[in-house]
Amino acid sequence: MSIIELFILAVGLSMDAFAVSICKGLSLGEIKPKHMCISGAWFGGFQALMPLIGYYLGSFFTDMITKCAHWIAFTLLVIIGGNMIKEAFGKEEEVDANMDVKSMLLLAIATSIDALAVGVTFAFLQVAIVPAVSFIGVITFCCSAIGVKIGSIFGSKYRSKAEFAGGIILILIGIKIVLNGIGVL
Repeated sequence: MSIIELFILAVGLSMDAFAVSICKGLSLGEIKPKHMCISGAWFGGFQALMPLIGYYLGSFFTDMITKCAHWIAFTLLVIIGGNMIKEAFGKEEEVDANMDVKSMLLLAIATSIDALAVGVTFAFLQVAIVPAVSFIGVITFCCSAIGVKIGSIFGSKYRSKAEFAGGIILILIGIKIVLNGIGVL
């Protein structure tokens, strides 16, 4: 996986956290740098942790599934991306201004479940996991911190657009993986 592909994947994965961070920024009122750092740390941390867990879970099955790994990666990314697109057109999620451990932990887990599945695909694709998850974590940290600020300025106007864009990105990456796997690219 090239650095450009990893960057696009990281941006796609961070869109859920970005959207939630926008809502946090909207509900916070006065934004302080600590709010941006808290949001970035929780979401970035979990976006890095979950693919790592998925990678190690997927590593147990890699030898058995190597021949169809590209189809598995494609299927998982299309499902994740399709779900993000569906959520973009769904009803608005309620996010409050609370940034305590319990609230942020639940939101961080919820927004990083798709990253767990991506970690499984990393195992099948034999991606260098430590640099990949570090990169994803940093990109998500930045997107989440920026999302809090944007939320305080623009509100929830762009939440669904961000989620839609993230879904499209993940589906396109899945298509590229399957086309590489069957020898078209």
